[in-house]
Amino acid sequence: MLLILLPLVTTPYVSRVLGAENLGMYTYTYTAANYFVLFAMLGVKNYGNRSVASVRENKTDMSRTFWEIWGLQALCAVIALCGYAVFVVCFGRENKILFLWQSLFVLSSLFDISWLFSGLEKFSITVTRSIVIKLLSLGAIFLFVKTADDLWKYTLIMALSILLSQLTLWRYLPRYVERCKVGIRGILRHFCAELSLFVPVIAVSLYKMMDKLMLKEMSTYVQVGFYESADRIIGIPLGVITALGTVMLPRMSHLASKSDTDKSMRYIRTSILFAMFMACGMMFGLAAIADDFIPLFLGAAYAPAAVLLQWMAPTVLFIAWANVIRTQYLIPNHKDKSYIVSVLCGAVFNIVCNFLLIPRYQAMGAVIATLGAEALVCMVQTVAVRRQLPVFRYFKETVPLLLPGAVMLCVVRAVRVPFLRWDAVSRLGAVVLEVVIGGTVYVLLAGAWILVLRRKAKRQHG
Repeated sequence: MLLILLPLVTTPYVSRVLGAENLGMYTYTYTAANYFVLFAMLGVKNYGNRSVASVRENKTDMSRTFWEIWGLQALCAVIALCGYAVFVVCFGRENKILFLWQSLFVLSSLFDISWLFSGLEKFSITVTRSIVIKLLSLGAIFLFVKTADDLWKYTLIMALSILLSQLTLWRYLPRYVERCKVGIRGILRHFCAELSLFVPVIAVSLYKMMDKLMLKEMSTYVQVGFYESADRIIGIPLGVITALGTVMLPRMSHLASKSDTDKSMRYIRTSILFAMFMACGMMFGLAAIADDFIPLFLGAAYAPAAVLLQWMAPTVLFIAWANVIRTQYLIPNHKDKSYIVSVLCGAVFNIVCNFLLIPRYQAMGAVIATLGAEALVCMVQTVAVRRQLPVFRYFKETVPLLLPGAVMLCVVRAVRVPFLRWDAVSRLGAVVLEVVIGGTVYVLLAGAWILVLRRKAKRQHG
């Protein structure tokens, strides 16, 4: 709910106050800084989560594992901070103030131990912290960001909120982790394993973030702003879906360490059905309301982002499917090679398409490249697990969910016709009515199909 509600409040305000060009500048500096954060974190998000979940029943082993992994993280973070300083001095003159404040974001990588609490499945701690910090940052944005000249303030608030969010987790550390000495050998023994999971992280970043850097170099900040706006809106439903993977990764890693295959398979089937139920509704829903929603939500100046959102909507479907395969089977079962191959294929495809499409189609070129990359990653991961998981059964159960989504799209388009006067009141009325009627149609039709599947499953087990 936090992932849904806060962007709905902050995005319209920030988009209107800062404008597309300033939003593009922020996105550019944040993306550049994020690459140094990725190098600092290496592959610790998934590796640390999996490692802690596997040994959490023994507090001594778990504590030693934590300090060894964090020691490697701290070493990488210091190197990344030094590298970022060099980058800013050499290449950051155009947006020096923004890059300066983004250094707080890079510094936060030193203190990020959220992977520990994810591995322990102590999500209440991370959620509570996130709620408090995000609400404080929300208040600060409305209080201090008033004009386009306040871009540096917005950058400072966002970077500082991330740093504070990481620091607050350390007060809970003594409850779960014992103090113990670790040597350099113990720290470095995790390097190769983390590095193997860093390869897919950096590969994913190539088609999640590199497109924004390439857009800036091959186009304009305004195009970056349009692309970022569509990407942020897509991120709202994706946050709900990928939260499933965040919760299930430690659980599935724990089950894998105990070789509990039956329960793992039940979880995966249920997760696939849930993820695709959500993804189909969100994909068709976003495509249906984009023309009305974008001008209402972001302002008339962002109208070109509507078509970007429509083309980007199918990525929700591919990401939802691949997220379940990745977080609930590949990573927990140490199938890192298949994971790495899939995202490398997506990264290469995305970069090549960006070079070919962005100069001609600008932001739309980046959208097409991203869509193709996500589809390719999903396909490669599915092929990789076809002998271990009943993927054809998953297809058979979830593909019919596309029909309720398509029906919803048609209904929403029909509802939209009487509101085409394009004034603010009619646009707001159209969006509200489209969401209510479209959502009701989808839930009823898709819910009926899920009931059919449940009854069929009961008969089989009965």
